[in-house]
Amino acid sequence: MSDALTALFRARFGAEPAAPVPVRAEGSNRKIYRLSGGGAVAIGVLNDDVKENRAFVEFSKHFRKAGIPVPEIYAEDKSGTAYLEEDLGDTTLFQFLGRRRTPAGFPADVVAAYRDVVGWLPKMQIVAGRTIDERWCYPRKSFDKQSMLWDLNYFKYYFLTLGRIVFHEERLEQDFAVFADYLLAAGREHFLCRDFQSRNVMLKDGKPYFIDYQGGRRGALQYDIASLLYDAKADVPFELRDELLDLYIAQAAKHAKIDKAEFKKYFPGFALIRIMQAMGAYGLRGFHEKKPLFLQSIPYAIRNIEHLLLSSNLPIEVPELMGVFKRLIGSSELRQFGAAKLKLTVQIQSFSYKNGMPRDDKGHGGGYVFDCRCLPNPGRHVQYKYSSGLDADVVAFLAKEEAVDRWTASAFALVDQAVKDYGRRNFTHLFVAFGCTGGQHRSVYCAERLAKHLRDQGVSVAVSHREKKSWPVK
Repeated sequence: MSDALTALFRARFGAEPAAPVPVRAEGSNRKIYRLSGGGAVAIGVLNDDVKENRAFVEFSKHFRKAGIPVPEIYAEDKSGTAYLEEDLGDTTLFQFLGRRRTPAGFPADVVAAYRDVVGWLPKMQIVAGRTIDERWCYPRKSFDKQSMLWDLNYFKYYFLTLGRIVFHEERLEQDFAVFADYLLAAGREHFLCRDFQSRNVMLKDGKPYFIDYQGGRRGALQYDIASLLYDAKADVPFELRDELLDLYIAQAAKHAKIDKAEFKKYFPGFALIRIMQAMGAYGLRGFHEKKPLFLQSIPYAIRNIEHLLLSSNLPIEVPELMGVFKRLIGSSELRQFGAAKLKLTVQIQSFSYKNGMPRDDKGHGGGYVFDCRCLPNPGRHVQYKYSSGLDADVVAFLAKEEAVDRWTASAFALVDQAVKDYGRRNFTHLFVAFGCTGGQHRSVYCAERLAKHLRDQGVSVAVSHREKKSWPVK
């Protein structure tokens, strides 16, 4: 079939190309080649799916006319199974960040590239999307409920089933329907690129170009920016994700009416459905087709799910789906695929036993709850009534007690062992709680002391004091 590409090249450039050189296409059934001759270079694509080809060709023409940086279409075969496009080089955004990433995170030039990409995305979705010809959308004109259910079942059959994750099929199907109905309330009047991720952004002469939008259709704005920010192995630092999301919303608001709070309300749901769709692909290509490269993305995807569950709440009841997420988060086997080395965060909480035991609703449930009521109690002394374990007088009271030192040394040794083991097994969340009578003095002191102990070892820590709002004030 490469004869068709040779003929297209000859007709377009008036030169005989050398033998086509295959270009790697990991997640696609298309055959892609680089052709060169007579000083000209082009990318040739062979694909039996004529409708998919037509979508890419027509969208490319439309976007170029609208000033969006996409490849120029040079020539098309009459059969619809072959076409030539502009050669944008070999450097994707993913490859660029892979070469430039440091242990400290993304350097300035990578951040600048992401900011540039984020700036272009709403122009593509909103400005160019207004006049997109929906006849070419493939396989559907909208990211509707049917599209969502296809993606969710793709996740169910190719990832959960092949990954041996237990689920109740009927209850999960019911949750999928509830989840899809929730997302549909966000609206879908703009263009959704469908696979907007770092491997589909080319960098040429420092400028981004976009490819692989042939699955584009009408949809919610949140989906594409979620695809970019929660791109598994790109592993964008979480604080940068927040910054880029705010930048995206600000840029989108220049072209359409955007309610920031409303946008962010639906964003975690679209991030989750995108992650599930991607995990379906990891299962198909990795578990089924035995391509190990795809399995390496699994620990990052699970960490992304865990982060979303910790940082947000879906305002819907989907208990079976949440149970599936917890089983994924708790799977040592899935977390250890490939060479991924993820960052563990220890969530530390103080609480009062009067108000009930703490619950680790969003993590995988691993960790410890320590009872501090055996320790000397500053709460019995009137001078500490308005102080807490955060204050110097209470800290001094407890720090001078030998019993406190012995007890914390034993408790912290258990935590140290768990931190070491969880880190080795690629877990990203460990819950540790300290309880006392009022949740004001001893538990707070121990929580803060453990936080310092772990930070001194370079461990990431998040501390919260559950009863802080009810502490007495003068």
